[in-house]
Amino acid sequence: DASEDSAPRPVPGACFCRVRPSPVQNPQLVAMSLPALALLGLGAAPSAAEREVREAEAAQYFSGNRLLPGSEPAAHCYCGHQFGSFAGQLGDGAAMYLGEVLGPRGERWEIQLKGAGLTPFSRQADGRKVLRSSIREFLCSEAMFHLGIPTTRAGTCVTSDSKVVRDIFYDGNPKNERCTVVLRIASTFIRFGSFEIFKPTDEHTGRKGPSVNRNDIRIQMLDYVIGTFYPEIQEAYSDNSIQRNAAFFKEITKRTARLVAEWQCVGFCHGVLNTDNMSIVGLTIDYGPFGFMDRYDPEHICNGSDNTGRYAYNKQPEICKWNLGKLAEALVPELPLEISELILEEDYDAEFEKHYLQKMRKKLGLIQLEIEEDDKLVSDLLETMHLTGGDFTNIFYLLSSFLVDFDPSRLEDFLEKLASQCASLEELKVAFRPQMDPRQLSMMLMLAQSNPQLFALIGTKANINKELERIEQFSKLQQLTAADLLSRNQRHWKEWLEKYRIRLQKEIENVSNADVWNTDRVKVMNANNPKYILRNYIAQNAIEAAENGDFSEVRNVLKLLENPFQETESFGEVKEEAEAEEEGTTAAAAACAQVTRSGLPYCSKPPLWASELCVT
Repeated sequence: DASEDSAPRPVPGACFCRVRPSPVQNPQLVAMSLPALALLGLGAAPSAAEREVREAEAAQYFSGNRLLPGSEPAAHCYCGHQFGSFAGQLGDGAAMYLGEVLGPRGERWEIQLKGAGLTPFSRQADGRKVLRSSIREFLCSEAMFHLGIPTTRAGTCVTSDSKVVRDIFYDGNPKNERCTVVLRIASTFIRFGSFEIFKPTDEHTGRKGPSVNRNDIRIQMLDYVIGTFYPEIQEAYSDNSIQRNAAFFKEITKRTARLVAEWQCVGFCHGVLNTDNMSIVGLTIDYGPFGFMDRYDPEHICNGSDNTGRYAYNKQPEICKWNLGKLAEALVPELPLEISELILEEDYDAEFEKHYLQKMRKKLGLIQLEIEEDDKLVSDLLETMHLTGGDFTNIFYLLSSFLVDFDPSRLEDFLEKLASQCASLEELKVAFRPQMDPRQLSMMLMLAQSNPQLFALIGTKANINKELERIEQFSKLQQLTAADLLSRNQRHWKEWLEKYRIRLQKEIENVSNADVWNTDRVKVMNANNPKYILRNYIAQNAIEAAENGDFSEVRNVLKLLENPFQETESFGEVKEEAEAEEEGTTAAAAACAQVTRSGLPYCSKPPLWASELCVT
């Protein structure tokens, strides 16, 4: 863009605007990810003194207070469909691209600061991020990478004494929070919405992209994306742009399908799968109100402001497919819709189902055979988890210790372990507690009958039905004892384990040495079923400590998440590693590293207070 005005404004005919980071007062390093910074050629400091100097430099450069040599900061212009409606111009309202770094292995990495101040895309906001959201983004970016899931990375998290006002719960009680900046790293931050800046007036919202009729820019951006990030496609179809663009769309369709399959297999919920939060190279991008599912609930909603459940856990695959449809529309005329729609229908579901089942087989240790009934075994497992309120992560982790030839007494012990990872009566009562006042519900039901048009403005049938289900479940729970619940849960698990045992026996029939097979099976399961994930309550503990000036918990959790599959009964081993790297760890930090706020191990299913956490 020709203008360098950073005031919020429409930006026609451009993909980027020049901007400058706004300095903050007294920047302080909260944490840094050495594996992420290594991508940029930044290694670990050789001594404590050198580490102190580097941390001070990192706080200056990665807060935006000092500009890296050669940097030309810019904010990216994009549009997007938000919650299903075209929102018009959005863009980097709080992020600033600093430039590309050529890493030690020859890869090019874009780096950007998130939370560094006003850009032309800030709209009514201030371009700042705060400590709680920045810690969550920083930790989850790295957690996802170490889980083996394609993602943008986070190099540093830097906070400051500068303050902004935020109404955390949108309840009219704002408070001052510390401005915080995250250094993000990726091959590119271009997203589906980047191609929606050319969208003509939307028939539903009346909004349009700022660069309507600028097909020259669309061609330039498409050439850049394919030539830079899909060079093999560019090379194969250099003389036919339609075939080239079709091959590109086919590849991003498959990458997106595999990505969401990976999310489903670790219980990750993105929370805001708008088209502007979908990466053009198939990465997990923009960690806002995300959440890892604890108690298995296919309709789990991690975003407190997603009132209709559009981005619920079980909706993620179809929403990502819908978003690909919007990308297809944005690529016209460079790729005719009849071609892209056919690709989408033929490839997306098939790729998702194939990748999902392959991953689930690994999670269940089915390493010898691939049989048709495996799909049913997985769906029966998830149904059993749902019926018993099983913890998604911990149930999968436990299954590696299930043996085909368990004798009855050991089987009972195993069933007890499984039952301990199911929701207690108290947890279920909290989960199914009715959310509407009975008089309000009665009024809504009457209104649905008498005035459907008015009812449609203030509620949905799906929400009412969900509330009625909650009331019914809650009523049943009142009649249930803890002993009844335990007995019921163990019965459900016994039924499924018998199916699992029969399936594992089919594996053994084809092996010469059952012990070697079992060792391999356990190894594969332990490499695909994490023990540690970034649960909301763990992130909350780290945030509260940091807000009180203690960053050690963020650093300790980061070290833990760098080894999510590691067998560490307590946090001790991880804490020792952290202490070896940071000799200055205080006694208070060491004490903090032992337990979470509730005194639970870091692999525990969440305490009851965590059910009250709301991320919007």
